[in-house]
Order: sequence, then C-alpha cells, then structure tokens
Amino acid sequence: MDWVTASLILFGGLSLAMGFGLPVAFAFLMLDIVGAFMFLGGEAGLSQLARNSVASVTSFSLTPIPFFVLMGEVLFHTGVAVKAIDAIANLIHRVPGRLAVITIVAGTIFSAISGSTIATTAMLGSLMLPTMLARGYEPRMAMGPIMAIGGVDMLIPPSALAVLLGSLAGISISGLLIGGIVPGLILSVVFIGYIILRARMNPELAPETEPVVLPSGFARWRPFAIYVFPLVLIFSVVVGAMTGGWATPTEAAALGAAATIVASALYGSVTWSNLLTALKGTVAISGTILFIIVGATTFSQVLSFSGATNGIINLVGGQGLPPWAVILGMMALLIVLGFFIDEVSMMMITLPFFMPLVQQMGVDPIWFGVLFLINMQIGLLSPPFGLLLFAMKGVAPPHITMGQIIQAVMPYLYFGIAVMLLVFLWPPLATWLPGLMGG
Repeated sequence: MDWVTASLILFGGLSLAMGFGLPVAFAFLMLDIVGAFMFLGGEAGLSQLARNSVASVTSFSLTPIPFFVLMGEVLFHTGVAVKAIDAIANLIHRVPGRLAVITIVAGTIFSAISGSTIATTAMLGSLMLPTMLARGYEPRMAMGPIMAIGGVDMLIPPSALAVLLGSLAGISISGLLIGGIVPGLILSVVFIGYIILRARMNPELAPETEPVVLPSGFARWRPFAIYVFPLVLIFSVVVGAMTGGWATPTEAAALGAAATIVASALYGSVTWSNLLTALKGTVAISGTILFIIVGATTFSQVLSFSGATNGIINLVGGQGLPPWAVILGMMALLIVLGFFIDEVSMMMITLPFFMPLVQQMGVDPIWFGVLFLINMQIGLLSPPFGLLLFAMKGVAPPHITMGQIIQAVMPYLYFGIAVMLLVFLWPPLATWLPGLMGG
C-alpha cells in the first residue's frame, strides 16, 4: 500500500470518528487497532500496540504534569486564589475597566502557579464574571479578558502542556517553560492596554457604578505581601531550580506542589475535604491527558510504519522551500487545526511530521516550541470548539449565549496571532531568556 492511501485511511478514519462525536482518546485507539492490524503485522502488531501503549505513559518526563495541575487545583479549591485576587484589587485604582484589568493581572500571577488553563478560566469566571456583570459591564467586555488570560496560562510556567510538548518533541522542557514567559507577559500587557483603551473610548462598556474605597499606606500592601508574594516566590523557586540545574523539571514540579500545599495550610485554608477535591480534579485532568497520549503516541508509530510520515516529509522537503516558509506553513496549519480539535490532539497529529522537518532544517527547537505553544493558546480560544469557550459557558449565567462568548474572545484571538507573528519575526523573544538562564 502506498503512503498516500495509508494517509487517507488513517487520517480519514480519525476525522470520521471524531466527526461522529467519539471522544478523542477512543478515536485514536480505534484507529490504532486498525492501523496495527494493517501495518504492524496482524496479531503481532496488536501485541506491539499494547506494549507501546504502556510505554507511552510510563515516561519519567511526563511526571511533572500532575504536579503542575495539582498546584492550580489546590489554590482554587482552598480559596487562596480568591484572597490573592482581593490583594491585587487593592493595588489597582482609577483605571478604566478596573475589574477587567484586575482579571488580567490576577490571571497572569495565577498562571505562574497553576498548570491548568481550564482551572484558571473556571476560577476567574466564577469569581470575576458575576461581579463585572453586576457592575454593569457589557458581557463581552467581562468575558473576553477571563478567557484570554486563561489561554496565557499555557505560556507562563508551570504549564502541563508545555511539559508534554517538550517530552513528545524532544525539546528541553526547562528551556521551553522559560521560553514562554516573555511572549506570555507581552500578551498580558497587550490585553491590559486594549481593555483600558476600549473602556476609555466607551465608558459604558465597563462602568464603575460605585466609588472604590481602598485602604491606604501599608494596609493596602499587606494582603499582597501575605497572599501574593509567597505565590510569586514559589514560582521563582520552581523556575530557578530548573534553570540552575538544582532539580529536574519533575523534582521542581514536586517541590512546587508541596510548597503550594504547605502555603495553603499555613493560611489555614486546607481541609481534608478541599484537599481531596483538589486531588480528584488533578486525577481527572491528568488522566484525560494521559489517556489521549496512550492512543495518540501509538498512532504516530502506526503512521511511521505505514510510510505516511516519510512520504509527507519527503514531499515537503522536496519542494525546495526556505525554512521560514515551511515554519509559517506549519503555523497556519496549527491555526486551522485549532478550530476543530483539542491541543493534545494537535500535538499528536502534527509532531511526527513537524519535528523531523525542524531538525532537518536546523531550526532552533525552543523557538519552534514556543511558536507551537502560542498556536495552542490560540486554539484554546478558537471557535467553534475552543476548550476555554466551553469552560466559560459552564460558569456564565444561563442567558449568556455561545455567540456572545465567541464575540467576546475574537479580539484576543487576533492579539494571539499578532504575538505569534512577532515571535516568528523576532526569535529572541522566545530564545533570549532560556539562553540567559541556561535553559
């Protein structure tokens, strides 16, 4: 069987399965069984499929994922994140669109201690959205910043998906985690500037219906010192341990998770009930990711045995295109895929083809990895199937429609594409900090 026919069978079958609503993990597993039987040698191929499935989730490099997810779950369910948001609100005053700006700032700080984009969006949505709507904020003005900053969580470490990308693509995990910091902060600053500009041009979008009375002097900074500074310190320890060579990403993640639980306990916020809830949430999110890995990793191997991988690589490589054109084509493909499939599936489908080409062209893997992360951040916000759109729908009042949610996120989607192009045109935005810190 030629590689074109094999590609049509595998990708066509996968698209058909997902189109009928089969969960992503089961779609991959179904095609794995068909592919293993066809291309790996019948019964022997099925045995190899089972061995590969076990090996795919027993990689030590994947162990930071549950630790990073646990950090965010603990902060969310213990209520420490709420106190941190209140502390940040004390410091932001007389700014157009104040509550939306607080959302961006708080979300950026929370991103530095949470490894789950959905947890960040759900927390900010449940806390900030009712307050903004009650103050008379236009719904799109209220929802957009929450979803936008939830996507930035993917870029600012700790990020579970960055760890997964580094592991699957053979990119330095510590370098990839650090490389996303500058683009993530740029996005946050752009979001704040956009909110202030919109609110200044049209105050009715984000009215302040009552005067804000804030404490003065040290009383204003005291909650920040108590509830925010320790979280920033945990982030610094996690990143510093990785970049300084004192700990592997797994050890740094474990240290961060332990420090987060200890800090929450010192605040008197940890109970057996909320700790158990956080652990259950961690298991659910991590289990979903790992289950998809089982199916998608083996799918990559089936593609390779079928000849589809080499066929596509040779086809692209034989066109004589410059590296920048190939990379730009990859980014365009990822943007399109982001409209239809989740981020883990994007990685699993594209990396078997992308990484050999990246290595063949001599492209900086950290730069490419950060571009990939930005594209996944864009995918989280992309209609009609962006995960953060559904996370927002889950916490929004019943009268909020999916159409309003999509309209709210569109400006931030464009900003994500603009920053991706900026990093594409100026690679040091992604590579300077990892190089400086030895990542």
